[in-house]
Amino acid sequence: MPEFDRKVLEVLREPLESGQITISRAARQADFPARFQLIAAMNSCPCGYLGHPSNKCRCTPDLIARYQSKISGPLLDRIDIQIEVAALSNDELAKQADGESSVAIAKRVERARHRQFARQGKCNNNLSPGELDLHCRPDGDGKQLLRTAMTRLHWSARAYHRVLKIARTIADLDQQASIMPQHVAEAIQYRRAMREQ
Repeated sequence: MPEFDRKVLEVLREPLESGQITISRAARQADFPARFQLIAAMNSCPCGYLGHPSNKCRCTPDLIARYQSKISGPLLDRIDIQIEVAALSNDELAKQADGESSVAIAKRVERARHRQFARQGKCNNNLSPGELDLHCRPDGDGKQLLRTAMTRLHWSARAYHRVLKIARTIADLDQQASIMPQHVAEAIQYRRAMREQ
C-alpha cells in the first residue's frame, strides 16, 4: 500500500465506509455502487526486513515511522482486519501446512452466513450502529475486555464497531448465539495495526 500516493489511498475511505462512490463534474453528480473487499499488504519498513531473523534491516526509527505513516489513521480505521505476518525460515516455508481443507472452511463460512441472514437478514458487515446494539452485544467479561482494548489502543468509535462485527462473525463461525470473551479477544487480535503495538 505505501507504494501508492497517499492522495490515491485516501480516496478509498468513502467507498470503504459507504459502499458507494460519488463522482462530481461541473454541474453533474453521479453515484455508483462500490461495495468491494480490500485486501492489501505492506512491509513493516522501506527495506522490508524489520523483524526478520537475519537482522538485515538498517532503517532508522524515523524512516520506519515516515514509511508507516503513508497509511493514514482514518484509512486504517476502515480496514477491519489488520494482521502482522512474521517472516518464516526456509524450513518453515518448506513444511506441509496442517490446517483445515478449503472445503471444510467453505462449509463453516456458509453455515455462519446462513446464521447471520436468519438472525438479522444481512451479513454482519452491513449492520448499522443501532443493529449492532441489538445483535452484537458481548457478555459482561467480553464488554470489559473490549473497553480495556479500546482505552489502551486508543480506538475510535468506528474501530470499536468494526471489532464488534468481527467478534459477532467469529461467534457465528463457532456456532454460538452469544459473543463470548474468547470471540472478543480473537477479534481484538485481528485489529492490532503496526502503529498500535
